[in-house]
Amino acid sequence: VCVGMGFIGAEVAASLRTIGRDVTVIEIFETTLYRILGPEIGRVLEGIHRDHGVTMHFSDSVARFEGDDRLERVVTESGKEMDADVAVIGVGTEPAVEIMAGTGLDQGGGIPVGPGLQTTVPGVFAAGDVALHDHPVFGPIRVEHYDNAVKMGEHVAHAMLGSSEAFNDPHWFWSDQYDSKIEMAGYAPTWDKMVVRGSLEERSFCAFLLDAGGVVRSTVSLDWKRDVRRSFGLISSQVAADPEALADPDVDLRKLVPQPKNEEAG
Repeated sequence: VCVGMGFIGAEVAASLRTIGRDVTVIEIFETTLYRILGPEIGRVLEGIHRDHGVTMHFSDSVARFEGDDRLERVVTESGKEMDADVAVIGVGTEPAVEIMAGTGLDQGGGIPVGPGLQTTVPGVFAAGDVALHDHPVFGPIRVEHYDNAVKMGEHVAHAMLGSSEAFNDPHWFWSDQYDSKIEMAGYAPTWDKMVVRGSLEERSFCAFLLDAGGVVRSTVSLDWKRDVRRSFGLISSQVAADPEALADPDVDLRKLVPQPKNEEAG
């Protein structure tokens, strides 16, 4: 039984099914990766897991684990009982801020850092999953992914050597599930409009999540090459994009980013 169907739960479920194990999922939200990707994209991924034989129970949660010497079954709040040899619980993480106790930086949501990853304590920086970063585009954000940890670590090294540059990475990450690859860039806890390049039904697409002003806040793709990484400049520029251009696979996203004007000499 996998409890939770965020990225950890989804990847564990896919890995276990790939080696032939029976998998049942319990998820408190209405579909897979609901909080991150929303219902439309979440249901596409839900369909992939169902096609691979995962049994899924949504809008439910664990009431208790039962067994004598070891786990034997899981009982949900709705009263469902399911036999289980192993339970994998992937329902979120808490940043380990205890190391900063007594500094004023040991906040529950992470270690707060400014645009350059410097804390308010001179000479102390934070990077990776624990850093609550005041991002110049997204505002306060804490990212839990390998690529971010590597890039933040590199940025901190430069900062320690005197660089004052802000860390403005658009936060690209990926997830491999079965034979499919999910990629995502940017940050959009909410959005007002979704524009799709490709097809949700055919499970091959790049989706653009736009705010009320038509600005691309995040991009998400499933088995669709190049466009998420080509959207980095568009996300960072924070300019409104033409929805028709976003939906057209023949349009190079890099060309939608405004270029600085060259001033004529003299």
